[in-house]
Amino acid sequence: MRHPFTSSPRSAAGRAIAGLLLCAAATGAAAQSLTTAPPANVLVLSAEASTEVVQDLLTITLQVVREGSDAGAVQSQLRQVLDAALTEARKAQRPGQVEVRTGAFSLYPRAAPKGVGIAGWQGQAELVLEGRDLPAISALAGRLPGMSVARVGFGLSREARERVATEVSASAIARFQQRAASYAQQFGFGGWSVREVNISGGDVAPSGPMPMFRAARAMAAAPADESQPVEAGRATVSVTVSGSIQMSAR
Repeated sequence: MRHPFTSSPRSAAGRAIAGLLLCAAATGAAAQSLTTAPPANVLVLSAEASTEVVQDLLTITLQVVREGSDAGAVQSQLRQVLDAALTEARKAQRPGQVEVRTGAFSLYPRAAPKGVGIAGWQGQAELVLEGRDLPAISALAGRLPGMSVARVGFGLSREARERVATEVSASAIARFQQRAASYAQQFGFGGWSVREVNISGGDVAPSGPMPMFRAARAMAAAPADESQPVEAGRATVSVTVSGSIQMSAR
């Protein structure tokens, strides 16, 4: 007969395991509380820099429109005009300065009166001129046979965008560092270090009204054999540096 105050080996082992589990849980909770404790003397801040630059990339889209009763004839007319314009434009091609490519080519039916049947066919073909040599592109657009201006746009070339973005990023980083040092001193700390940082931006935004509409109106009024007047606008490139710093005594 077992004494009422005598524990079995199984129950003693169970209590030992429970004690170990409680100790492990307490240790884990303490470690978690240490890792999740909010850091002290941390400051979140951001700085931004931007600059305006003249857009150096011109894009002129030319088009030819034809219509007729036969879809094949309309398509053939479009190709003839486009091929002639391409032959002339390729003579002026220079990598990066004057680039030539074809754009959209479409052909669609025109509905007859009251929507019964097809009255004919209408189509259009596009030729795109793009590059950094604005005078050469505008002159080329004015002398291509059978083509008229559909759209004009300005932008920044890849080379200019990368160069400006690098310069603006350096200015934004310098402003971030200046603010970090100033804020740390104002809070009574002698030093600081970067905890995390993020650099965003480098996008190009037009500054003021888009000049393409003024240019398009001027080009539409100019004779077909003259250089088409264009006026480049300005663009703003902005970069933001944001993050957090650890302020310290030294």
